[in-house]
Amino acid sequence: MKNTDIILDTNVLFSGLYSSSGASYQILRAIEKGQIKIVTSTTLIFEYEDILRRKKADLKLTDAEIEIILDNLCYLSRFQKIYFLWRPFLKDPKDDHVLEVAIASQTKTIVTQNIKDFTGSEYFGIRAISPKDLLKEIL
Repeated sequence: MKNTDIILDTNVLFSGLYSSSGASYQILRAIEKGQIKIVTSTTLIFEYEDILRRKKADLKLTDAEIEIILDNLCYLSRFQKIYFLWRPFLKDPKDDHVLEVAIASQTKTIVTQNIKDFTGSEYFGIRAISPKDLLKEIL
């Protein structure tokens, strides 16, 4: 498998931590193994933290475990500073920062459960793809 750079949408992170039986979990395992490299920004890390803390009871995680997950994500990712904003561009303004990381880092793939939310990203040469479809491509 070749090394693939992606932007990991928050819903994939949550799904992968919630259940070990789906494609999202396999994406997280591939990240851990170094087969997939995620690209993050400060805003995206804060979004990861927000969802993990809000859903920690569903995920059965402690605050200490959340910190470990976030630390590992930071360690395993390539950090991208954002120098410009393309907002508003997408239908849901809450997703614009994900697109901005992809544009700034020249990462061509956003992995998400909500592909429709990223309609228009192809204008920048960026595609939104499901975890299942990404796994089909890289395995």
